[in-house]
Amino acid sequence: MNAQERIQEAIKALQTRKFYTAYPENPRAYAEDANAKGLEAFQKQLNEPFPGLYDEGCEGRIGEEVSPYMQVGLGVDYPKFSVDNLINNATHSHNSWKNISVAKRAEILLESLDAVKEKFFELAYATMHTTGQSFVMSFQASGPHANDRALESIALGYHELTRYDSNVEWVKNMGKFDLKINKNFKPISKGIGLVIGCSTFPTWNTVPGVFANLIVGNAVIVKPHPKSILPIAIVIAEMQKVFASYGLAQTIVQLAPDVISNPITKDLAENSAVQLIDYTGGSQFGEYIESLPNKTVFTEKAGVNSLILQSVNDPKAVFGNIAFSASLYSGQMCTAPQNIFVSKDGIKTADGNLTYDEVVAGIQVSIKGLADNPKMGPYTLGAIQNDLTKKRVETVAKDNSVSTVTVDQVNPEFPEARMVIPMVIGVDASDSQWKEECFGPLLFIVKTDSHEQSLNLAEELGKSKGAITCSCYTTNEDYQSRVEETMNNAFVPVSFNFTGAAFVNQHAAFSDFHVTGGNPSGNATFTDSLFVNRRFVWVGNRFA
Repeated sequence: MNAQERIQEAIKALQTRKFYTAYPENPRAYAEDANAKGLEAFQKQLNEPFPGLYDEGCEGRIGEEVSPYMQVGLGVDYPKFSVDNLINNATHSHNSWKNISVAKRAEILLESLDAVKEKFFELAYATMHTTGQSFVMSFQASGPHANDRALESIALGYHELTRYDSNVEWVKNMGKFDLKINKNFKPISKGIGLVIGCSTFPTWNTVPGVFANLIVGNAVIVKPHPKSILPIAIVIAEMQKVFASYGLAQTIVQLAPDVISNPITKDLAENSAVQLIDYTGGSQFGEYIESLPNKTVFTEKAGVNSLILQSVNDPKAVFGNIAFSASLYSGQMCTAPQNIFVSKDGIKTADGNLTYDEVVAGIQVSIKGLADNPKMGPYTLGAIQNDLTKKRVETVAKDNSVSTVTVDQVNPEFPEARMVIPMVIGVDASDSQWKEECFGPLLFIVKTDSHEQSLNLAEELGKSKGAITCSCYTTNEDYQSRVEETMNNAFVPVSFNFTGAAFVNQHAAFSDFHVTGGNPSGNATFTDSLFVNRRFVWVGNRFA
């Protein structure tokens, strides 16, 4: 298919919201030797300067990434630029990029995604050793799924930019004569976009904003998290090569790395030339980003995700699903459940009632069974990305007299991998620790007075703290309807009765809206029309 056909196919997928992918998620769908080549490329990159990025005018090189699996530094460094240099480059690049036709921009960006596709396996190892994700999760999240999200932004941007006729003759009959005015309508890009990445999903969360900006004509500066630079550096290097092949400035998209001890994020964000900011990360810094004047801001912050257990047919299947959702990447996902609300009277099942204590025990057994399974545990849990996450889990476990915080199994490939079993903590609704986000492998089973209180508490959390996901298990249609209406009115989506291969953590490009933008967990959505429309302005001119 040519570029236009690919774009139209993606636009149709956006409209129908059915399953669609342009990039298969199964590693076996790619060349037989692609994995070996990707691993070799990653290994050769260790302890070497990262090549391929634009570096004219750089002021040295920096990098401090550490593998959560090997517990050693990667030894990779990147070109370092001053804020003024980055802004000047972006300003110059924007002036040329914005004047390229929408169709041509789309063609160039699609070619960029094709170039990134050739790096999927290298991206997988880079993501694995900067985030702690498992290999398969790293491959899917930073490769096919990220490319699909980028394509989604391109397609939606193209659709919005071409939805109106650009030149028209406007005729109004005035009785004895016609008033004729020629009009044109132009989408004018806003300027420079800053995209601030997170440490756990350095490409999946970054590329939607990057490609949404680029398709509408904005230049982009990407400020990755200092702990997870390599994956997005690979992506940007491929993009810069494609831009150069078209005779365009490589600085249409730039990498702006920094280190923990000398951050540049605020200097970039507060610069008057930066008109747009995409941000993924903690709520405190996200609120600062949202407070900046005269900026168009798109945020995904933290939330406190709820799971309501009211009644189930098969508790073993449900507990197994919950265990996987809580254990996947050790709960280091913005979509992972944190609080499970269970009535003090327990839950109804097809075989009778389970008490609250039996529910807690059932979930604990399922998590422990998964974690201790040598074929599943290490590859589901991955590794803890940040020291602070591990310390948080250990502190909560100690405060709640939970003794087991390590996994009996070790990763056979990486015995030094930082692994922690998800902690299951039983608490009363009157306690307070579950009311704040506790990022990582922590699962609070909150004992409530009733199923109604369970729903009320989930609603309150969604409104006050924000939530990206909510799960509910119920066999009662009336209760299901009330949960759906109540949580949706708090702008929280609900996943009902997931078992088997369906998990609340998963958000599919072209179908699921990731974050609603309506509660404190974030003000934007991957990907609705506002995600691209707020990045440019329609201007109409009239000619007598």
